[in-house]
Amino acid sequence: MSDAGPLTLNQLPLFPLQTVLFPGGWMPLRIFEVRYLDMIKRCHAAGAPFGVVCLSEGSEVRRADPAAPDGFAHEAFFPVGTLARIEQVAHPQPGLMFIHCRGQQRFHITASHRLTHGLWVADVRLDDPEPAVPVPSHLRSTRDALQRVLANLQEREPTSMNELPLQPPYQWEDSGWVANRWAELLPAPAELKQRLMTLDNPMLRLELISDLLDKLGVER
Repeated sequence: MSDAGPLTLNQLPLFPLQTVLFPGGWMPLRIFEVRYLDMIKRCHAAGAPFGVVCLSEGSEVRRADPAAPDGFAHEAFFPVGTLARIEQVAHPQPGLMFIHCRGQQRFHITASHRLTHGLWVADVRLDDPEPAVPVPSHLRSTRDALQRVLANLQEREPTSMNELPLQPPYQWEDSGWVANRWAELLPAPAELKQRLMTLDNPMLRLELISDLLDKLGVER
């Protein structure tokens, strides 16, 4: 960490989802709620990121709840999320947007509140970018298996490269990058993916992914 201390962002708009965005990840989103249409337009125009956080309670779409003080169902999310940079935007029709965003660095929420129209904003402390850690010899089979997954996906969907979950730049020698891409693909609960995302040790993350692959019977 620099002498100036951790970098912070104030009033970062948040997008709570029932999934986890990992640093380096490629995420397509279909936007139709007014609170997010406006947020994405503003972020895209300013070249600014937004934050993706994983829901611990509630749903992605805002739901009415007459018993709640504000008339809407309770929403809660984990305190660690990932910055998302918008890379592609499409407007197929009024009131609908399709975007692709890429995960950047992690952040920790220090304060958050919901605006009157339902959008969450937060003050956050950014983590330093994760250092690259070479894939150790005993985990190279886990990396090689991911390369085979990508090759199979490319063979099956040669005309839809933009929709593949694994996008360049590929960082096959980086333990954290390989672990993150596997974590995105695995059929695991969002809470487990959240725990993996928050681990500070990229090699430990890859070790745990390797153990999960063994339990799932994935051939390597």
